[in-house]
Amino acid sequence: MASRFGGALLLLLAMAATWLAAGGGPVFNVTDFGATDDSRAFLRAWMKACATPRRPAVVVPGGGSNYLLHPLVFRGPCRGYMEVRVAGWVHFSNVDGLLVTGGGTFDGRGATAWPLNDCPKRRDCKLLPTSIKLGRVRNATITDVTSVDSKFFHVTVAGSRGVRIRAPRDSPNTDGVHIQGSSDVRVTDSAVATGDDCVSVGPGTSDVVVSGVTCGPGHGISVGSLGRYPGEEDVRRLRVANCTIAGTANGVRIKTWRGGSRPTAVAGLIFEDIVMVKVRNPIIIDQEYCPYASCRRESEQRPSAVRISDVKFRNIRGVSATQVAVKLSCSEASPCRGLELRDIDLRYVRRGVATQSECAHVAGGVVGGTLVPPSCI
Repeated sequence: MASRFGGALLLLLAMAATWLAAGGGPVFNVTDFGATDDSRAFLRAWMKACATPRRPAVVVPGGGSNYLLHPLVFRGPCRGYMEVRVAGWVHFSNVDGLLVTGGGTFDGRGATAWPLNDCPKRRDCKLLPTSIKLGRVRNATITDVTSVDSKFFHVTVAGSRGVRIRAPRDSPNTDGVHIQGSSDVRVTDSAVATGDDCVSVGPGTSDVVVSGVTCGPGHGISVGSLGRYPGEEDVRRLRVANCTIAGTANGVRIKTWRGGSRPTAVAGLIFEDIVMVKVRNPIIIDQEYCPYASCRRESEQRPSAVRISDVKFRNIRGVSATQVAVKLSCSEASPCRGLELRDIDLRYVRRGVATQSECAHVAGGVVGGTLVPPSCI
């Protein structure tokens, strides 16, 4: 069956056979729209519900049923607040008022495609599909769903506002949230295990809260990468709090590319109340990021143009897997300003060996409380 759909996505559903919309609105069951051709059935159900006022619900029968889908775009605007109880490889576009829930699993079957996405090593790497994408969506909530083996990002929020993403802590594969060009986004109470960033924040993003997230394995919680392309917008007002990061390559990280022209700004960031468990780089600012062979070119050797200021690291504690637990490598062209380190307690995994800090191009800052390792600001 999978070969008939080519690169389609398998949906593994563990939901009840019937539901009622939360607001008492009409229900549209995809099997009533010809679900033997799953992609068309999903789109037909969506279009019918989208044209219906009140609070319509698009539902997918469970009972262990599997559905194969091509990449789908669920477009608005719609006449009512949309509720979708589904698991799948879908793109919601231009919708105001959306709830995605139901307890199902998004299975991207990504293992066979991942080698095509290894861009630092392949010249012919391809941009693969995201499992769940919100584009130009307002007032949306994704809750109680699981994503496994996505071909690319698991969840992407782009050009959106007022988005909430939440998963139960006992669902360990709700992986990889990327936020870009969006504002007023909340990622809460989620467990993330992935091969890349657990949560990443890209250009043009503001007023984001990441809280109650358990991250690992993966690359940690990252801002960036930034500064690679001209015209990138700023990143402002991010708060990461009450998180646990375990067994990852990085803990909390800001990464910017070398070179660049327009001076994108990163400001108003707070990382606080975070536990690190055997993390290689618990606190890191890396303004020399460039994983490609092109980094050897002269144009890529220029210092980063991204300006970093007003970044606070507070009450971050735990175990570092490397001796350098705090690394602040800022840009020679635009040193970091207004950094704060307060109540940092990061011990080396090897007992009896002290952790260290490394700083480059940091133009002062504020320190206070416990500082292990000692501050280099």
